[in-house]
Amino acid sequence: MCGIVGFVGRQQAAPVLLQGLSKLEYRGYDSAGIAVFTDKNNITVEKCKGRLKVLEEKVDGGKSIKGEMGIGHTRWATHGEPNYINSHPHVGGTNGSDNVAVVHNGIIENYIDLKKYLQTRGYNFVSDTDTEVVAQLVDYFYQSTNGNSMEAVKKTINKLEGSFALGIMFNNDPEHIYAVRKDSPLIVGLAKIGNFIASDIPAILPYTRNVYLLEDKEIVVLTKDNVAIYNIDGEPIKKEVYIVDWDVSSAEKGGYEHFMFKEIMEQPDAITETISPRIKNGQIVLDDVKLTKEDINNLDKIYIVACGSAYHVGVVGKYIIESQARIPVEVDLASEFRYRSPIITKNTLVVIISQSGETLDTLCALREAKRLGARILSIVNVVGSSIARESDDILYTWAGPEIAVATTKAYSTQLSVVYLLSQYLAQQKGEMTQKDTDELLQNLQLIPAKIQDMLKNCTDIQYLASKFYNAKDIFFIGRSLDYAIGLEGSLKLKEISYIHSEAYAAGELKHGPISLIEDGTLVIALATQPRLYDKLLSNIKEVKARGAVVLAIVQEGMDTASEVADYVITIPKCDPLLAASLAVVPLQLFGYYVAAARGCDVDKPRNLAKSVTVE
Repeated sequence: MCGIVGFVGRQQAAPVLLQGLSKLEYRGYDSAGIAVFTDKNNITVEKCKGRLKVLEEKVDGGKSIKGEMGIGHTRWATHGEPNYINSHPHVGGTNGSDNVAVVHNGIIENYIDLKKYLQTRGYNFVSDTDTEVVAQLVDYFYQSTNGNSMEAVKKTINKLEGSFALGIMFNNDPEHIYAVRKDSPLIVGLAKIGNFIASDIPAILPYTRNVYLLEDKEIVVLTKDNVAIYNIDGEPIKKEVYIVDWDVSSAEKGGYEHFMFKEIMEQPDAITETISPRIKNGQIVLDDVKLTKEDINNLDKIYIVACGSAYHVGVVGKYIIESQARIPVEVDLASEFRYRSPIITKNTLVVIISQSGETLDTLCALREAKRLGARILSIVNVVGSSIARESDDILYTWAGPEIAVATTKAYSTQLSVVYLLSQYLAQQKGEMTQKDTDELLQNLQLIPAKIQDMLKNCTDIQYLASKFYNAKDIFFIGRSLDYAIGLEGSLKLKEISYIHSEAYAAGELKHGPISLIEDGTLVIALATQPRLYDKLLSNIKEVKARGAVVLAIVQEGMDTASEVADYVITIPKCDPLLAASLAVVPLQLFGYYVAAARGCDVDKPRNLAKSVTVE
């Protein structure tokens, strides 16, 4: 969600901050601001509601604020409406003095109690945010410790409940930026021009590949020549430098109009990068997974826990794992998992799926599962992320950076890892012969080429998008794996085009949803599973009889679909268990083209954020 950048170094800070914030726009935001310690020896704050370009114009690209140290922020509103006053940075101090500037990502759960306490100490509040409470609290402890910046930060951290990543500057401390995180992402960048803090790597990638990955409640003190890290007791900590192994071009559009389209087109390479190193001599090699054959045979249940598109990967995973490995699987929304008293034993495996590895609901679910004694296996894209660090076993998806808010290649690579995990479990349990494994792995390795062929000609999908971009409601139907694919197709469409869409299990139509079908309603029917094909054709006839226009997605060779559907998109013939990897591609493209035709901000849809780091 909110994006943070901080810089102290040997060049003007404002342009560096603005550039860094531009690399974090994908996180979703409604306002932006910077605070710079200026050449006049004070902190100057400039902020505004709206897009970053409004702020850039306001400060003339950073030229109007001179100074070599500053913090910046893009805000996604949680407390208080999006406006100038609620924008970050926030300042703290009594009697109109601005002694402290703070930027914050996360949610302070006890901010109301802290606010009441500070009001009794003479602090006045102007915003509706929880972040202003942090700024005022830092100032309160700064004053009570006779101007000791480090003590003020430590005391503040100990009072805060909730999640936070903080960047802090003091008006009487012109050389230091202080930073700390708890349950919200924050990294440190080490560069020749100076040192950085940031919510994510793309913000600092133009300047350095060398970063520190912070643990909870580690306090960072930055100067232009040095980075010092301390624990909550103020004791120095030594950190290993993590070297970022992807380059700036990976996080740029590369000539495409939108990041989303670029990332759709990158899926064949991303899937290849993810699966190829894990298939060696016909065997599945899961690098950082230490589950033994005995562990697997003792499993009583698997929970797959995730949010959004990652949850939809989990739904596919349930069908695949139960079919292949014959282990009971439950799929849970991370935001609900820890509130329903899940039944977990020492023989329960919890599979956590998250692109960023920082999704707070998912991280909290992981911790609850771990507290209850489960073994944790995570599927994440970001190396060294919080979820990765707190898991027993890790399977990385090597998708590279994904900038568009609506996930595409992260979904596809997560799905590929689930296929590998499922086959690995099945083989270890003796549910699949080597011959069966060989055949499935060969088919899996063909998936990238088949997607590549599908992406060479998108004109039919673009044409269909041009016909239906003004639709009011669109429904997706399918059975078994096709229902799981429909969930993701519906989400892609609604989140970027703002068209109301829903996915239903086709067999449930007559239990209520069919009442929503009117003349001209578009129904996208997924029929990629041969054993359920005839049943799906019957469902198509049901909605056609009530006036629906039907777009069917089928495998090559399923020719009879054209006799009942108005439009048909075919995907290459494949093993039915792998159909989700192919069928999702035309749905991604359809959503993309519809949103583009409607003039929507495809990469940064309203009200959404790439990494949801608040509950």
